Amino acid sequence: MKDKVSRPGAGPPTSRCPENTALKQQQLPAWKPALTATTVLSGFFTIGAFCLGMGILLILSAKSVQEIEINYTEICSNCSKLRENSSNFEKECNCSIPFSISKKMQGNVFLYYKLHNFYQNHRRYVISRSDVQLLGKNVQRVESTCAPFTAYANGTPIAPCGAIANSMFNDTIQLFYHPNASTHITVPLLKSGITWWTDKHVKFQNPKTKNLSAAFAGTARPPYWNKPIYELDEEDWKNNGFTNNDFIVWMRVAAFPTFKNLYRRLNRIQQFSEGLPAGNYSFTISYNFPVTRFKGEKGVLLSTVTWSGGSNIFLGVAYITTGAATLLAGSTMLAIHLKLKEKKTYYQR
Repeated sequence: MKDKVSRPGAGPPTSRCPENTALKQQQLPAWKPALTATTVLSGFFTIGAFCLGMGILLILSAKSVQEIEINYTEICSNCSKLRENSSNFEKECNCSIPFSISKKMQGNVFLYYKLHNFYQNHRRYVISRSDVQLLGKNVQRVESTCAPFTAYANGTPIAPCGAIANSMFNDTIQLFYHPNASTHITVPLLKSGITWWTDKHVKFQNPKTKNLSAAFAGTARPPYWNKPIYELDEEDWKNNGFTNNDFIVWMRVAAFPTFKNLYRRLNRIQQFSEGLPAGNYSFTISYNFPVTRFKGEKGVLLSTVTWSGGSNIFLGVAYITTGAATLLAGSTMLAIHLKLKEKKTYYQR
C-alpha cells in the first residue's frame, strides 16, 4: 500500500496515513473487565436485589394512592334511555350522584372519566383523522381515512373530520362539597394542565388568526357534536379550536377497551388548598355520551398521586419479576459453579 500519492501538477505528494494522535493511531488506554465467577455472580445478585426492592417500593407507593370510582351508567339509567332516542338528542338530562370521602385526599387530586368496552384500538378508528387539518394548516383538508365522516351531503367538509373526533366524550361533570345538609360548595376544577406538552404545542394547532369563527368558515361540526369546534368552551375563548384540552385528551386513543382519561384537576385554593377534605360530596353529570349501543359503561374517578404516579402496579410487578428472574439465574449459576469447583478439587486430589 502506498503511503503517499502525487499527481502531475498537483504540488507536493499528500499522505494517506492517519494523523499521529492517540485516537487515530488507536493508542488510547483501554480496560477490559476480568469476568470471574465472583464478579459475575455479585452483579447478578446486586441487580436482582435492587429490582426486588424497587418493585416492592413501587407497589407500596401505588397501593397508597386514594381512589374513589363511581360507575354512573345504571345510576343515570333514565338519562341513558333518553339519550338512546335520537329524537331527544338536543334535550339536556342531568343526574346527581351523592358520595362521601371517609379520609382526606391529601395533595393534588385528579378527576377522570372512565369508559368500559370502548375499542379505540380498532385499526380503522385509529387512522380516522386528518393530521394536516389538526395542525391548522388547512381546516378544509379531509383525508380519505376519515370516511364516512368527511363531509355532509351538500359537500361541506367536516372539521375535525374522522371517527375519533366524531365520537368525542361530551358528558359534563361537576363536583360539589357539602359541609352540611343545607350548604353545597362548587369544588374548583382546572381545565388546564391535563394534556401532554407535545400534543398541546406541537401536534394540535389552530389556524394563525384570532377569529376562529372566520377561520373555520366553510366547514361544519361533526354529526354527533352539539357545537362547532370553535365554540367548545364558552368560558375561555383560548380553549377552543383544535387546541381545546378535552379534545386533545380524547384524540390520544387508548390501547385497551377499558380506559380512563384525565378530565380535570383540583384547583388548590381556599378550603381545598391541601386537597379534598373528608365529608359529603356529589357529582352532577350532564348525560350526553351514549354507551348502551356498544354495551359499554361509564364511570367517574377521583384519584391522588404519589412520587411514582398513580395506582397502576404494573411497573412494580415488572421490577419484581425481573429481580426474581435475575436472582434465580444467579442462584443457578452459583450452584453450577460450586458443583464444577467441587469436581475440579476432587480430580486434583
